[in-house]
Amino acid sequence: MCRFVVYLGPPLPLSALLTEPSNSLINQSYDDEDREEPLNGDGFGVAWYRPEAGPEPALFRSISPAWSNRNLQQLARVTQSGCVLAHIRSATQGLLVAESNCHPFVHGRLAFMHNGDLAGFSGLRRRLLADLSDEAFAAIEGSTDSEHIFAVFLDMLLQARAADPAEALAEALRAALRRVLALAAGVRDPHYLNVAVSDGRAAVVSRVSTDPSGHAASLFYNAGQRYTCENGVCRMIRKPHEPSAVIISSERLSDDAGWEVVPVNHLVIVGADLSVRVVPADVGDF
Repeated sequence: MCRFVVYLGPPLPLSALLTEPSNSLINQSYDDEDREEPLNGDGFGVAWYRPEAGPEPALFRSISPAWSNRNLQQLARVTQSGCVLAHIRSATQGLLVAESNCHPFVHGRLAFMHNGDLAGFSGLRRRLLADLSDEAFAAIEGSTDSEHIFAVFLDMLLQARAADPAEALAEALRAALRRVLALAAGVRDPHYLNVAVSDGRAAVVSRVSTDPSGHAASLFYNAGQRYTCENGVCRMIRKPHEPSAVIISSERLSDDAGWEVVPVNHLVIVGADLSVRVVPADVGDF
């Protein structure tokens, strides 16, 4: 499975997430602590927002391993953002290693990424496509299960009724996962659906698994005043009850206290005010 990280808060260098922490995302690309297979070398991607330049995220993706891409390391050193989604890919067997299949996927002001597997995807793909709007169908450029889930999400977001940006994202993600799982009802193998989506103001991340053993892809979050890296040590500076920086990550990035496990079959909802709520995913019985 892949690994990812989401950040919202005061602008920080991308390097504070990608290269500087003791368990940075680049470190996870070749020394994954939470998986038997330590390599995630089938490409990477970073989406980041700069509101002063417009509402849509910038995007950098490549099929090269993150650990050997010097452009990524140079970009991370000088680029700052207050909203970042970054992903390293371990391709599902049988899926093409191509830039169009690297996460995050973007559409308008949205950025989306997935860690996990929609089991039986090849047999579900036609059903997933059948009910899509023309806009959502046209948004699919690659061949991954992840991007097809994103397309379902795009249609569900158009139907969301919540006025608050974070609640609208959560409503649409719940509906998309319900739809995908309903279509996959006859598939016996478990699905792993750690999904992250942001519009640059708010974000929602799921930790969903249908594995009857309770196994799920790992997910953690850390909320505080500011995440900082100084002299090779990264940590969240904490201020009780006043979070202004939030990290949601497949693995703990650093050794500091404050990392919390996201329970299985829950959502993490980060509001535009950087409030954090962990709530049941409520995507159906399986």
